[in-house]
Parts: sequence; C-alpha cells; structure tokens
Amino acid sequence: MARRCDLCGKKPAAGYAVSHSQRHTKRRWRPNIQHATLLIDGTPRRLTVCTRCLRTYHKTAKVAAGT
Repeated sequence: MARRCDLCGKKPAAGYAVSHSQRHTKRRWRPNIQHATLLIDGTPRRLTVCTRCLRTYHKTAKVAAGT
C-alpha cells in the first residue's frame, strides 16, 4: 500500500527513539493511510488518504449536503 496521502501528501517521518539512558535508535512515524472511495468533482475515485483528511472530507460533505 502507498505510504503517502493522495490529498495532503503526508508521508512517513523519520527521527530517533530516545531511551531513558538517552540512547538514540532510528525509527519512523507512519501516517494512518486508508483506502477510500471519495466523490471528487462528482466522480467516485479510489484514493489512499490519511485518516485526518478522511475525517475532514466527511465533515465538509455533511456541511455541503446540509446547506
């Protein structure tokens, strides 16, 4: 599965896990990427999106449907 959000471009971040003794070991923070079928310009498209974008998409869809 792609590790990048198709909407915002969020991708894995790299850094160090730091223990109590201050030893640094490399690690990665991976975004929570999900497959979703979203309506983009009235056309259903299957995208890989992060859960933050998915949540925002559903919020704006509710607002647009309500007004």
